[in-house]
Amino acid sequence: MTQLGESITRIDARAKVTGEAAYPGDINMPGQLWMKVLFARRPHARLKRLDTAKAQAAPGVVRVFTARDVPVNEFGLGSKDAPVLVADEVRWVGEKIALVGAETEKQAEHARDLIEVEYEDLPPLTDPREAMKTGTPQVHPAYAGNIIKHIPIRKGDVARGFAEADVIVEGEYRTPPQEHAYLQPEAGVAYIDDEGRVTVVVGGQWVHEDQEQIAHALGLPLDQARVIYPAIGGAFG
Repeated sequence: MTQLGESITRIDARAKVTGEAAYPGDINMPGQLWMKVLFARRPHARLKRLDTAKAQAAPGVVRVFTARDVPVNEFGLGSKDAPVLVADEVRWVGEKIALVGAETEKQAEHARDLIEVEYEDLPPLTDPREAMKTGTPQVHPAYAGNIIKHIPIRKGDVARGFAEADVIVEGEYRTPPQEHAYLQPEAGVAYIDDEGRVTVVVGGQWVHEDQEQIAHALGLPLDQARVIYPAIGGAFG
């Protein structure tokens, strides 16, 4: 009970203000490989051709990964409806197409740019109300009408409330999306630890969910995936 009423210094404060704290992007291991991601950068498209031969043959490249290399190619919060790597259809600009692992960061970047991809662009959906109209292209076949979930909330007698109200104010309000600016790049290090577990050192907010997603995608038992959070640059809290 000695802490009540006291101003307590954050245990990570000194390391962060002095620069001693190691964030995910600061952590390196001897002999590590570097990985770069090829993003789709298309809102909606069909993947027609993917050729990684030139990338695989580039200097320093150890392995190029595509969808066929992922044991269970799906992930997602709530429902696992997104591919780890796209196998057929791109559904947003941030979809991942391929991963390149190489001996240096520059070699990984160079090889990534050698990957040949051919797309068939499809109509993008940019308005949620339009997306729910009959005849609109389906983003996910599993979600009829492009509606993931419909949860009606009905409480009280609205008709009576309107009838008894002295004033009724109606309006439609919109707010733009916002992205919080965390104080670190999205980076991490993964390795096999001394007990044979896949270990991922990365920033995040939900370590047990990260562990489950990694284990699921790799087809591993949960206890064979380990996630470690180092210093984190900030979050919504």
